[in-house]
Amino acid sequence: MTSLKKYKFLFIVGSQDLYGEEVLRTVDEHAKAMVDEWNADANIPCTVVFHPVVRNSEEIYRAMMAANNDEDCAGIITWMHTFSPSKMWIRGFQALQKPLLHVNTQFNRDIPWDSIDMDFMNLNQSAHGDREHGFIIARMRLQQKVISGWWKEEKFRKRVAGWMRAAVGAFESRRLRVLRVSDNMRDVAVTEGDKVEAQIKFGWRVDHYGVEDIIRLVDAVTDREIDAQMEEYKQHYDMATDNIAAVRYQAREEVALKKFMEKEKFGAFHTNFQDLQQLRQLPGLAAQDLMRQGYGFGAEGDWKTAALCRVMKSMTADLDCGTAFMEDYTYNFDPACGMNMGSHMLEVCPSVACDRPKIQVFPLGIGDREDPARLTFKAKAGPAVLATVIDMGDRFRMIVNDVECQKQEHDMPKLPVAAVLWKPLPDLQTSAEAWIYAGGAHHSILSYGLTDEELRDFAEIMDIEYVHIGRDTDIHELRKELTWNDLVWKLKK
Repeated sequence: MTSLKKYKFLFIVGSQDLYGEEVLRTVDEHAKAMVDEWNADANIPCTVVFHPVVRNSEEIYRAMMAANNDEDCAGIITWMHTFSPSKMWIRGFQALQKPLLHVNTQFNRDIPWDSIDMDFMNLNQSAHGDREHGFIIARMRLQQKVISGWWKEEKFRKRVAGWMRAAVGAFESRRLRVLRVSDNMRDVAVTEGDKVEAQIKFGWRVDHYGVEDIIRLVDAVTDREIDAQMEEYKQHYDMATDNIAAVRYQAREEVALKKFMEKEKFGAFHTNFQDLQQLRQLPGLAAQDLMRQGYGFGAEGDWKTAALCRVMKSMTADLDCGTAFMEDYTYNFDPACGMNMGSHMLEVCPSVACDRPKIQVFPLGIGDREDPARLTFKAKAGPAVLATVIDMGDRFRMIVNDVECQKQEHDMPKLPVAAVLWKPLPDLQTSAEAWIYAGGAHHSILSYGLTDEELRDFAEIMDIEYVHIGRDTDIHELRKELTWNDLVWKLKK
């Protein structure tokens, strides 16, 4: 995956003709200086593009259309350096098809008490102009993100960067294609969902192919291609098995899957251990290594989680942080240290490993196939989020839980899997009850690089329901929130 610098955000600063050319030149000079500093700041992951000051309805409309028509533009940022009468923005906002960030800032940090005069006041009117701007956005019921503060402050820039990541996730979501290898695991409810509505809401094209389509490609992989893939494994992992034939079969599966996804432009995929047909192993190492490269994955036919995995990886493509498909495995109900252990049979992304993963081969005990090769490792410690998307029938709901991943002190010699141990906030019992009340899936995506705010921004851009479980969660208040949400979303329909 490439750096996020390829994604562009158009910086549109509003004013009007009444101030005169000197003021407007100063507005442009300030806007250019801000753009240059933002683009030079490592905290800003994407590219901010300067747009000359807009002064009337026609210029605003053309700016919005320019953003719409730029295939690399992931959103726009607006700021009212002076007063910009908001009726001028109606036509442009009616045309806008990109996410909107409204920054409430000003070029200077402090009031120049000894020299402030009416000329200064006319030029520096963000406290005035941004409220006019905010009114028309609220009046038109547009989705927006508002960030207030001084544009040079690190906290302000990090919040802008977080919103950019959400907009990049929306950008990639709207062009994502998900490969379904077979169907869902039989009788499982949460992996089902309305694929037509998912394409309307998220942009996800979820397309089914039979296992035979993959088997033909697996059978056609050459020894030379397998050798090349084995060299790739050596670069990233330690070989800790004598069963090289099993590892080579995973390499064969990975080469075939990647060929198919590259040809058909898929960004995510799922498998299903109940439908392997002539495949000799369930893809384990193959799926893990493809996730390392940025592909989204979901097990057991879970196309929603596969898509979410790809979206969240896109949002953090420039960070060495770790984002992985996850499943709630088992609890540690120690009252002094309540924890949840997450893992999966085979398919946890090595980007979350605390040290160099090992390639090992063990029986799977499910799927009725050969012993599969997989990566085993312990996950790193640190703050993270767990996110899942479920289909509520009349809407999609994203549920996010803040967690603290723990250093794993214990070995599990009889459970050879990649595992993550975390303390969910506010505590194990509250978080588990909240997750279950909200209908959260047993599959989720774990990310060390994203926060509640960034995922909330993504949910708002996509116009889906958002439920957050964190340090301040109270079960009674959360249940009220879920009830209110039901009412609100019924009205929205």
